Amino acid sequence: MFSRRDGIKLAGALALTGGVAEAAAAPTVKTPVNFPTVKTPVNFPTVKTPVNFKVPAGACDCHVHVFPDPARFPFWSGRGYTPPVATASDLLALQKALHLDRVVIVTPSVYRTDNAATLDGMRQLGRKRARGVAVIGPETTKADIAAMDKAGIRGIRVNLESNGVTDPAAAAANLDAAVAMIKDTRWHMQFYARLPVLAALKDKLAAMPMTPVFDHFAGAKAALGPDQPGFDAVLGLVKSGKAYVKISGAYRASDEAPDYPKVAPLARALIAANPDRIIWGSDWPHPGPAGKLPTDINVPFPVDDGRVLNLLAEWAPDAATRHKILVDNPARLYGF
Repeated sequence: MFSRRDGIKLAGALALTGGVAEAAAAPTVKTPVNFPTVKTPVNFPTVKTPVNFKVPAGACDCHVHVFPDPARFPFWSGRGYTPPVATASDLLALQKALHLDRVVIVTPSVYRTDNAATLDGMRQLGRKRARGVAVIGPETTKADIAAMDKAGIRGIRVNLESNGVTDPAAAAANLDAAVAMIKDTRWHMQFYARLPVLAALKDKLAAMPMTPVFDHFAGAKAALGPDQPGFDAVLGLVKSGKAYVKISGAYRASDEAPDYPKVAPLARALIAANPDRIIWGSDWPHPGPAGKLPTDINVPFPVDDGRVLNLLAEWAPDAATRHKILVDNPARLYGF
């Protein structure tokens, strides 16, 4: 039975509290006047390098966020950072610049369990193009889940990283409650966590009734290579077909921009383990670190999305493998 105590535990991991006390009311955040406006896809500011390989029809970016006008979609007052505005229109421009046809919008921590911005972005882009991953908490009802499912939500995100959960025992305590909330859906469970946490939970993850999906190279650090402790556990889950991994957010695994060379061995090892369980994501619009205050509008990481997509052709030189990563696997996981 899902008790109130379970709900309190669940709120810690699923509601993305980040360990910050919630203030009485969310402040209004004004859009900076110098935030770039996208007029044509070719001028989109994060695509500085043209895509240099043939992107297959139906290709999907499996990890982005949207941050629409905060006057309409207020941020959570206990958030850890404040991003600049990045709208569904901006996202569509990115899609066109990268020759992509599909996208998965993930609710970020700045909204806690409010999925309205994600759902609105999905609505604007349409069911043919967009799916979503939500964040839920003990206040989320079965009716809420049913409505989100109808709108195209296909999973929930458990953000242990932003929430500061590094103790595997504490992480394990939250999973049963999370499973209980979505056990009657077709949804998967997406994890943003450190590699040691995932490795310690490998048996529990393997026994879950739904599919686990690991963000951003499963939290591996590029500098430590494929032999780093815990990476073999992730490779085992991928090889068995139990788990998916997003080869996304290379800048989160490495600081060696713009080509992140030490990320390549991680990507190749994951693809070699099971190309049917790998998906790609840009992590656009690349929210940067928090300012002096959580309410200070931060500066996104200076990622060249065109150059990063081109890395996929180096990690997976075979066009058939790229088709799996960009088209077949996302279609299966997100129900396109």
